[in-house]
Amino acid sequence: MAIELAPIALPATASSTDFDPDFGREVKGVNPGELTPEQFKEVETALYTHGILLFRDVTLTPEQQYALTKAFDPESQSYGHGNNKTQSTKKSILHPDLKTIPRVPQVQLIGNGMVYNHEGLESAALKHPSHTTFHKTRVSAENEALGITRFYRWHIDAALYDYNPPRATTLYGITVPGGDRQTVRYSDDDDPSGETLSVPLGTTAFVSGKKMFQILPPELKSLAVRTSVRYAPHPYVWMAPSRAKSDGLGIVNEGLELPLNELPEWEESKIKTLPILWKNPVTSELHFQVHPCGAQELIVKPLPLGASREGALYPDGEHIKDLGKVRELLHLMQRPGIAPGLVYPHDWKERDLVLFHNRGLLHTVVGAFKPDQVRAFHQCNLAASDVPTGPTEQDIIAWA
Repeated sequence: MAIELAPIALPATASSTDFDPDFGREVKGVNPGELTPEQFKEVETALYTHGILLFRDVTLTPEQQYALTKAFDPESQSYGHGNNKTQSTKKSILHPDLKTIPRVPQVQLIGNGMVYNHEGLESAALKHPSHTTFHKTRVSAENEALGITRFYRWHIDAALYDYNPPRATTLYGITVPGGDRQTVRYSDDDDPSGETLSVPLGTTAFVSGKKMFQILPPELKSLAVRTSVRYAPHPYVWMAPSRAKSDGLGIVNEGLELPLNELPEWEESKIKTLPILWKNPVTSELHFQVHPCGAQELIVKPLPLGASREGALYPDGEHIKDLGKVRELLHLMQRPGIAPGLVYPHDWKERDLVLFHNRGLLHTVVGAFKPDQVRAFHQCNLAASDVPTGPTEQDIIAWA
């Protein structure tokens, strides 16, 4: 039986002119834990075409979730950060957020509050990531009581050291607490002119990497198509002492990163240098896929022969090692793509299964729960067997 696709329900805040009409589909009529090979091929094509797939009212075991995630990359083996690695690396900013399911270590338990007798875990103290522990500034207690909150950290699911970025992530909502909507504020409390976005409590917010590239002006498209990012070794340990911008899109440049000689042992050969733009395997579109918090250097290729130099940035190429400049350029390119009208904040229901193309989207945790609001999700992504494909020479000529 062929799968049935329906447009995903978009929030009223989605731009009627700028939001990608291909973004997101709800899949009906099939059980994602028991797909036939033919149905899976349809799901795979749909995921790369639409970025997000939603299955409602799903019953899914950790084994089934792992099998579904692995089907997108049969040669993949371990969780995206390595099995059990996030909990063993105490200094990593990921350490408090993830608990491994013992019998299926590729699946992580995430959420908020105390969970008991869960899939082999006698108990687990879960903590919803909060901007209060990671941002340079925080929403005041008064505003927080009024429901004001922030994006936590815009990112792709990837270790960005040693392991390749996963192709797909699956998120399964098991326990979803109800509550009042919250309002994301993009800037500090003392900036009343900043943008805001109304979101459901505990939403996961997504933006399209394709749209992020498409809306850039020509000179920034040229820069993006010619540039690669070198990530720091053990980036989640490296960035841990630093603090993020109020919009959750990158780090405030204060020189607080852990010195390289204080990181866990690392090897030059395991450092990841990845193109800014990743090519979609089905549509051939280019997606702007950068985790700005972990970026350390930018490597810009020169303009191709015959390209116009008028208005071009770094026409002769450049290796940008100034961390402040790296962050400034990435924020300049990425910030338009998280404008309120381009954000899809998923309104979670219990037994929702969301698949997203991790090489085509950025996403972030949002909001804040009270300690007694219990939330339990299963997350799975697998370190890929290949590296993302960057722009072709034809792409560079077309956009540079």
